[in-house]
Amino acid sequence: MVKPADVVVLGSLNMDLVAQVDRLPQPGETLTGRSFATVPGGKGANQAVAAARLGVSCAIAGRIGQDAFGSALRTQLMSEQIDVSALHRSAQHPSGTALIAVSPMNNQIIVIPGANGAVDEDDLARLTPYFAKAKVLLLQFEIPLPLVEKAAAIAHQAGLIVIVDPAPVPSLPEQALAPDFCEYISILTPNQTEAERLTGMAIVDEKSAIATAERLQRQGIEVVIVKLGDRGIVCATATDSFAVPAFPVQAIDTVAAGDAFNGGLAAALCQSALGPSALGPSASKPSDTALPQTRLNPKLNPQLSQKLSQKLNHRAVLEPAIRYANAVAALAVTQSGAQAAMPKAEQVAAFLRDRGHDTWATPQRS
Repeated sequence: MVKPADVVVLGSLNMDLVAQVDRLPQPGETLTGRSFATVPGGKGANQAVAAARLGVSCAIAGRIGQDAFGSALRTQLMSEQIDVSALHRSAQHPSGTALIAVSPMNNQIIVIPGANGAVDEDDLARLTPYFAKAKVLLLQFEIPLPLVEKAAAIAHQAGLIVIVDPAPVPSLPEQALAPDFCEYISILTPNQTEAERLTGMAIVDEKSAIATAERLQRQGIEVVIVKLGDRGIVCATATDSFAVPAFPVQAIDTVAAGDAFNGGLAAALCQSALGPSALGPSASKPSDTALPQTRLNPKLNPQLSQKLSQKLNHRAVLEPAIRYANAVAALAVTQSGAQAAMPKAEQVAAFLRDRGHDTWATPQRS
C-alpha cells in the first residue's frame, strides 16, 4: 500500500551541468563563462520539487543510474519530502544529464537521456497505485513518448487532471500529439517555441499566440496554456480564450521557469479543481452564471467527467490558478539554479499579497 500523494510525476531526472554566461553563443562561437555548477534537474524532478515546496504531497516515478549522479538526485528528492518509492535505479544505464548555458535573458539546453530513455511500463506500474488518491499527474517528453501516452490514458480514466509539458518536441512534431493522446490531456503547456513547432504557426503577438493555443485546443485537448516568458501566458479552452500577464521581475536564471509554472499550476489545481475552491473570492464564491456546458470526454471516469471538464473550462477557476503559477515562475527566475530556485508557499503568498492579489492559506500535506 502506497502513501497518498496529491501530485504524481512520471518523468525525467537529470544532473544539470550549468554554465552561467553573459549571453548565449552563436553557432561555432566560443565564449568565456562566469561560473559552473552541478545541480539536480530534469523536468520531472523539477516539477515535483516545485509542487512539493508549495505544500502538496508528491510522488515521482522514473529511472536513475547506479552512479554518483543517481544517488545525489534521489537524496535531493527525499530532502524535499517527495516519495521516491517508485523511483528505479538502473544497472544498465547512467543517470541522465543536461548541458545548460544560462544567460540573464535566456538559456540553451542539451539533454542526454541516459536512464530516462529506458523508462518503461514497469516504471508506470510502480506509479499507478498512487492514482487512486492523487489529483494531478505531471508528464513531460523527456521519457519515451509511448509511455507518456499510456500514463495519460490510465490517469485520465482514474479521474486525474493530466498536465502535459510537451518538451522537448519530437523531431517529427506531427507525431507528438496523436488524436487518442489529445483526448487524455487535461492541460497542455507548451512554451512559445514548442507551440510554434507543434502547429507550424508563428507567434508574433498576443493575437497570434491565442490563435496558436486555439488550434492546439481544437485537437481535442481540454485546455491549452502557451507560456510566453516575461509576456505571461495565453490560455484556450472550449469556451474561452484569454491572456494572463507575467509579473515583472529582475530575472537572473530562466532555466526552471517553465517547470516552476507547471508545478505551481498543479499545486493550485489541487486546491481547486477537485475539491472546495481555495483560490480566493473570484473562484470560491458562487457565480451569478452557471458553469459553462462543454464537451465531455466520454473516456473519462463518468463520476468525475462533468465536474472536471466544467471546472477546467471555467475561467474563474483557471485564471487564479494560472496567476498563482505565474507568481511561482516569477520568483523562480530571480534565483539561480533549477530545483534550488523553486519558492515555498509562504513566499508565493507574500508575493501575491504585495501585488494586490488574493491567495489561499498554505496547504497541509496529505
